[in-house]
Amino acid sequence: MKRILALLGVVAVTGCASVAGEKMQPVSVTTIFDNKEVAGLGCTLTNDAGSWFLTSPASVVVHKSTGDLAIDCKKDSYAGTATAVSKSNGAVWGNILLGGGIGYIVDRNTGAGFDYPPTIVVTLRQLDTAGIPANAPLKPMSANDSAPKAN
Repeated sequence: MKRILALLGVVAVTGCASVAGEKMQPVSVTTIFDNKEVAGLGCTLTNDAGSWFLTSPASVVVHKSTGDLAIDCKKDSYAGTATAVSKSNGAVWGNILLGGGIGYIVDRNTGAGFDYPPTIVVTLRQLDTAGIPANAPLKPMSANDSAPKAN
């Protein structure tokens, strides 16, 4: 009898991530250039569950997912991108061990069993006036382009 009660206690504590976990998560975004924080960039955060917007530095609540979170920030002559990897949390593993495949499928579909890093740092690059990264490779000349003539 004690073993049954102990087992029920373990099951109750681990629980299903979709029941015990949240489907939403706050994430903070900071943008830096040359090891200094740059404020005021418009950032779009996107995963397969939706898109969210913020002006850095700031936080936003996103819908968790098994898919990674893409972050794209831009303002004037600065731009940067980052990816926050979705990782399974402890509740999903307890669910797999105790609840089997059905609970895992629910957690996977709702995103409750997965988390993003709470803080995301986006490293910026400076763009030239045409909106092209200053360190982008030059476009190779095609056969139709005329080469400069030597004098």
